Amino acid sequence: MRSIKRSRLKAPSVNTTKTKLAFFLLSATVLLTACGEQIKSESTPTSPEAKSAKNTLINTDEFNIKAMVKLPETVECTLENGLQTQCAQVVLKYQPDNIEVGPFCPETLDDVGGVWDWDGTNAGLYRLDKVFLTMLNEQGFTFYDEDGKVHIVDNATIRPTVDHACINVSVDKSVEITALLPLHPVMSEQSTPLGTVSKVGIALAGVPIFSDAPSVQHTGHLPALDTCAGHIDPGGWYHYHGTASDIDSVYKHEHVNANCNNLTQKPSALFGYGFDGYPIYGSQEIDGTSPTELDSCNGHTGPTGENGIVTYHYHASNTFPNLPKCLKGAVAQNNFTTTAQAGVGAKPPEGTEITRHEPPGGGGSKTGGPNGGGMSPPGFAQAAKKLGVSEKALNQAMQDAGGPNADLTIVAKALNVPLEQLKAALPEKPKR
Repeated sequence: MRSIKRSRLKAPSVNTTKTKLAFFLLSATVLLTACGEQIKSESTPTSPEAKSAKNTLINTDEFNIKAMVKLPETVECTLENGLQTQCAQVVLKYQPDNIEVGPFCPETLDDVGGVWDWDGTNAGLYRLDKVFLTMLNEQGFTFYDEDGKVHIVDNATIRPTVDHACINVSVDKSVEITALLPLHPVMSEQSTPLGTVSKVGIALAGVPIFSDAPSVQHTGHLPALDTCAGHIDPGGWYHYHGTASDIDSVYKHEHVNANCNNLTQKPSALFGYGFDGYPIYGSQEIDGTSPTELDSCNGHTGPTGENGIVTYHYHASNTFPNLPKCLKGAVAQNNFTTTAQAGVGAKPPEGTEITRHEPPGGGGSKTGGPNGGGMSPPGFAQAAKKLGVSEKALNQAMQDAGGPNADLTIVAKALNVPLEQLKAALPEKPKR
């Protein structure tokens, strides 16, 4: 029998065994970790909120929680230029729980109400008091009776019975407001002008921001603002017509004896965000200096916030209304809706009993003006039809030529219509 020669194996050293075992365990750990990460990635996709947290200008944690119906969310949205992107969706109450509003209209000539930016003779910002109301009376606008009692009306529920009334609208506590703010702002090829009651943005206080309120010379009535530049919409919700966190700077500049007491005043503070997603600051930079090289919208590019992030942003002015004059970025489609029965963005739930209405004539028509919320003076829709131009074009031409006191020669030239035809088509101003 053939013998088999067995070789003698040398036992491995303890160190060698430990080394191989360590290598095996390390390899297994790496493999398991990699697999674990892959499983985690597949089963728990990154949320839109997490994706949007990077490189966004809007920090939703800064918004007033007392104004929210629910916490802000990140949603898919489409900008007016067609770009698909993400927006912060904020759902607001009719009014923040921690903000007191008013007063608006004074009850008598001996009382003091809010403020108003008068655009007639002796134009300027005024307190609503005896001095101002008697001045208007001398110009043919009488807002009080023989006993000095001011004509006050809630024109969302009651039709005015006088030619000139101070508007003080009641609230509707059931109203919810939904707004969309682009998380990744995109500059538009052309800026969006802000006409009468155009959508500007959302304040950190949780209050919508709108441009100029309707002129008394257009409507005959005075929609009084409180000293924080806000009032109640016909739909029953509170909104601003100025940069409320820096409105006291305007009062100081205009020599008006008033103060905004329901919002901390800080000229360098972030007030809110425009509907294009860009920040709106007060009249000063973060270091307390005055901003320079502002464009036609009252904005520029520079450091913002505590971290000094360089981005485009708007600044308030020291004259009223202290808001951006236009929006540089693209806004989201359907960026402002409410459950209200009337007013801008009103979409009441099906089956709602309608007890409110738009202001009679003086509220204008909501025609999709600048940024979708602009309102035309009464009779402008008919005038535009007579002239063969769009209502938006007529509105814009009037705004560009001076607003309520527009130079009609310039308007006629812009619209390419005869001056006499323009004069004949335009509605008469309210009775004085």
